[in-house]
Amino acid sequence: MEARGLTKSYGGRKAVDGLSFSVRAGRVTGFLGPNGAGKSTTMRLLLGLERPESGEALIEGRPYADLIAPMTRVGALLDAKAFHKGRSARAHLLALARSQALPDGRVEEVLDLVGLGSAAGKRAGAFSLGMSQRLGIAAALLGDPAIVLLDEPVNGLDPEGILWIRNLMKRLAAEGRAVLVSSHLMNEMAVTADHLLVIGQGRLLADCATAEFIERHTDPAVYAATPDVAKPALLEEAFMRLTAGAVQYAAR
Repeated sequence: MEARGLTKSYGGRKAVDGLSFSVRAGRVTGFLGPNGAGKSTTMRLLLGLERPESGEALIEGRPYADLIAPMTRVGALLDAKAFHKGRSARAHLLALARSQALPDGRVEEVLDLVGLGSAAGKRAGAFSLGMSQRLGIAAALLGDPAIVLLDEPVNGLDPEGILWIRNLMKRLAAEGRAVLVSSHLMNEMAVTADHLLVIGQGRLLADCATAEFIERHTDPAVYAATPDVAKPALLEEAFMRLTAGAVQYAAR
């Protein structure tokens, strides 16, 4: 998956400004940035839900709109509540599966995978945010895609759910998939992401391994004095130092 010079503006303000990067298979790539940095817009551009003013977004070398049975190539969770509130979880996934000519049996597989097997017949509109997140992840994985995009997937999850999604993302990457996940939880990204893309005001600020990012953007004295086992905890400091000049809304 690749972005090449993506630019998108709203009301004269550039939400995404000449953004270029690639998301490689076999690793979890954390997508970080302050509020308003352009993360969600970038994900929408990658999936063809927005049209860039310039540049292009490619999935396996082609725009999303050119993919045949796209859910078998890329799965995405952008909005945990993106379902018909009157349908059951099973009915929602069945509709998606049949739109992609996927076997009905795959629905039961992903329901069990995300822990919703016992709630499959319940109306999705009554789901908590955490259950809705699980349903959204089930939909993203329905086509057994090689590429997975997740926008803030741990929102609403309890500690058990957070640990579950962390391990799931690592397992997907270990299976050779490309995983792109946006999050504001630095502690989660520190232990989950192999690689980081950091943006601010729509521009790319960093594109490197997580360990390299922490070392590069942490105070050298603090980094040297921190035991190796605790170094991932420095990600928040490194992120704040890098993005200090790109925060759109800051309390005083």
